[in-house]
Amino acid sequence: MLRTLRKICEIGLISEPPPQPDELLRARAALDERLRSVLGRALCIRHVDAGSCNGCELEIQALNNPYYNLEGQGIRFVASPRHADLLLVTGPVAANMEAPLRRVYDATPDPKLVVALGDCGCTGGIFGERGASRGRVSNVIPVDVAVPGCPPSPLRIIQGILTAIGASHL
Repeated sequence: MLRTLRKICEIGLISEPPPQPDELLRARAALDERLRSVLGRALCIRHVDAGSCNGCELEIQALNNPYYNLEGQGIRFVASPRHADLLLVTGPVAANMEAPLRRVYDATPDPKLVVALGDCGCTGGIFGERGASRGRVSNVIPVDVAVPGCPPSPLRIIQGILTAIGASHL
């Protein structure tokens, strides 16, 4: 014990320098403040699969992992369109999903935002507008922001959501 104390006295205090400020934390605080000023609370998203191949859904699920931490930024997914501020719609609208998608849109309280996700949601993709496909989401409900990609990366999805918030007049 005495030898350890002597060694400490010889060397002195050794510590790491304090870390530099993280500008990303300021951006997150600004985003949280923007959400609260616009909505008064967290942004609530209802995801609707209108007939996709589930590629976009895999990327949407990545938004909740610790790397992207969407919920930590004040954006969360809800189970009911009645609690949603934004609809995140994936896939070309299948004929069987046309009426349910309209019902979900009507059930979402005003003001509402719609983000079409993936090439299929933006253009109809390889399915187009034939047979059992109604094509792009905007053929069925109004779309505020379209995020192309097959599938779009989680970062592009976040950019699309933030674009919808920034362009809105909620």
